[in-house]
Amino acid sequence: MPHVTVPARRTATALIPDGTKDVLPHEWALREHLRRELGQVFAAWGYQGVELPALEYADSRHPLDTRAFKLIDTGGQVLALRSEFTTALGRLVQTRYAGGPFPLRLQYGGRLWLRAQTSELGRLREFTQVGAELIGVASVEADVELLALARASLDAVKINADLEVGFPGFVDAVLEDAGLHGAARDDLHDAIDRKSGADIDLYAAAHGLSHSVTRILHSLTDLYGGPEVLDEAEKMAQGARAKAAVQHLREVAARCPFALLFDLGVSRRYGYYTGITFRAYVGGLNQPVLGGGRYELAGGLPGAGFAMGLERLTRALPPGIPPQPEVVLALDLEAAAAARNAGLIAELAWTADRAALREYAAQRGIKRWLSGPNMQEVQA
Repeated sequence: MPHVTVPARRTATALIPDGTKDVLPHEWALREHLRRELGQVFAAWGYQGVELPALEYADSRHPLDTRAFKLIDTGGQVLALRSEFTTALGRLVQTRYAGGPFPLRLQYGGRLWLRAQTSELGRLREFTQVGAELIGVASVEADVELLALARASLDAVKINADLEVGFPGFVDAVLEDAGLHGAARDDLHDAIDRKSGADIDLYAAAHGLSHSVTRILHSLTDLYGGPEVLDEAEKMAQGARAKAAVQHLREVAARCPFALLFDLGVSRRYGYYTGITFRAYVGGLNQPVLGGGRYELAGGLPGAGFAMGLERLTRALPPGIPPQPEVVLALDLEAAAAARNAGLIAELAWTADRAALREYAAQRGIKRWLSGPNMQEVQA
């Protein structure tokens, strides 16, 4: 008899690429619940749904071009898997809604792919987002609408999160007022956003900054809290840009129907965002479950919106959400119909062997079965 080599048992995750995952029934049900609830909230606020291609033409100007999955089409064109939604929505608006009407309210959802993830986004390279965008207007009222929609969305799925509002342009304006330009300004944006006092000191020394400027930079990292933060920011605002940013935030706070937290040390992607940014954090998770802000599409059309990652939202859902109907085992079609009409989930028996059905029910955690109108305990 020839020797047979039995292959070593491989784990489930070893059979799929790094940064991907199988979604099993429990998590799938949570995701579907989130999609349904959030879609209904967006629709009730007037946000119409669109679906965007997963394949795009690769473009070196795309903000995530260097991290996108790419492939060659049959015609030799380089394609990329969709890595974020805002750019794709901008293309949609320019080609399908060039004449408006504005404001344009759109909602979307789907998968995204990245070859390499940053720590900010976690380690998944395939992930799912839903979101909403308000295109064609830039005003205090529009910013408040999106903040209120973000709050309503979180409330709809029973997630208690803190909304933190930033304004990356404020940090940039303060650095500009301090006379910082070029590499020094870029380095300090990054250090301030990470709230790294050690790196602020390191870059300040490397670029020969004075002690008074260094103190201002450290003060930026401390601008976190309630409306009182705006008073501190106003003291730091010397030029017109910085003062305008603080005034805009005051007007947003005054019109918003709920209290906001402010983090005016947020400086990420300061060259992309043109106004406020906001994130939502849940206790126990070190990454935001929601993030967004104001930007400009190609051609100068204003836009603002936010996205919510379903992977993080499922981790933030409280126990028992959504409530699950009882699962029963129906021994015939009549019983199955009766159970479903009563709001139960009915699995149909595939055999008359009661012992096999009892074993299956025990494995599935099914407590009751029914035949016709008669319900009884499985183990009775």
